[in-house]
Amino acid sequence: MRGDDLIQSWTSSQVARGEAPPEAIGPLLQVLMWSRDFLVSSHPELGRTGPVCPYTQPSLRKDLFHLALPSAGCEDLAMAVDSLRTRHAVLSQPLSPEDRELLTILLVLPGFDPTDSVELDELQRKAKDEFVAEGLMIGQFHPVCEEPGLYNESFRPLRAPLPLLAVRKLLVFDLPFLVGDDSHMDHYLQRFAPALPARIRDQLVRRVVAA
Repeated sequence: MRGDDLIQSWTSSQVARGEAPPEAIGPLLQVLMWSRDFLVSSHPELGRTGPVCPYTQPSLRKDLFHLALPSAGCEDLAMAVDSLRTRHAVLSQPLSPEDRELLTILLVLPGFDPTDSVELDELQRKAKDEFVAEGLMIGQFHPVCEEPGLYNESFRPLRAPLPLLAVRKLLVFDLPFLVGDDSHMDHYLQRFAPALPARIRDQLVRRVVAA
């Protein structure tokens, strides 16, 4: 476990070995099993080939997949979410550039209402500006999340067994998740414009023209 006062986190291998506290192991294992099953597999409704999340299996394989919970007594979830940026930076320091792209933290939030994603959606929306500015992506997963898939609007890839927020490094292929916000696009272009692959440049032009 790595610690500050707001969140506690464990690697996927630690969770699998039951090394989290007894009160934490249940929700962490539930999310880990879903990650190992759903995220690493293909799906007939996905709309493309390959797994639902192409980064999860390599992250799990290298034990760069971390699961976290708010610390006991944490009363400010917004600050706990914000501390994920610091935690990601600390965990990134000893890693190679390639491994930094695989480093993932899932903050599990079992206290959220599993029948209504509005509160989690709002928490993610408010946090996203600062995360993107620092070169990170933050996404929300929820049992009833209505966010559609990129390749099939009837597919719901962000549905998870428990409410959670996922954080990883911002990548060049994250363009579709940023085009609706000028500030997010500015940060994206500052980081990636000089070396954008042709496929991403074409995608960007099509989206700008459509807008």
